[in-house]
Amino acid sequence: MSNFKFHYPITVRYGDLDPQWHVNNARFLVFLEQTRLAYVQNLGLFDGKDFFNLGMIVADVHIAYRAPIQLNEPVRVGMRVTRLGGKSFQTEYLIENQQTGEVKATAEIVMVTFDYHQNRSIPIPDHWREKIAAFEGIPPGPAST
Repeated sequence: MSNFKFHYPITVRYGDLDPQWHVNNARFLVFLEQTRLAYVQNLGLFDGKDFFNLGMIVADVHIAYRAPIQLNEPVRVGMRVTRLGGKSFQTEYLIENQQTGEVKATAEIVMVTFDYHQNRSIPIPDHWREKIAAFEGIPPGPAST
């Protein structure tokens, strides 16, 4: 997890389990969503008050399931932004057992910056680009026009 500067702990709840008593595969996506929300709040890009001002929407998801997650297992999600485009950015995730480091899943998600009031994609705001690039140590990508 050394390549990830942001980590978010997950509490596995009874409602996350399926009849086989491990976390349902659909819940992994919720874990990624929780992590993404915490990431943008941590960087000061979203205040958590009005979801119409969240400013992003999921465009593409790929999850590779590696191992089941059990009830009460200590889990954390690492997240990073690896590329900033004009209106989209690439994110990567690693879900792992906090104690053993066992990888439970990896994921890649493309996010599109989005204006929910106008119902359309928008260029990545310059302040987002600057904060993410500085935090991740990546090129800022194309400037907004």
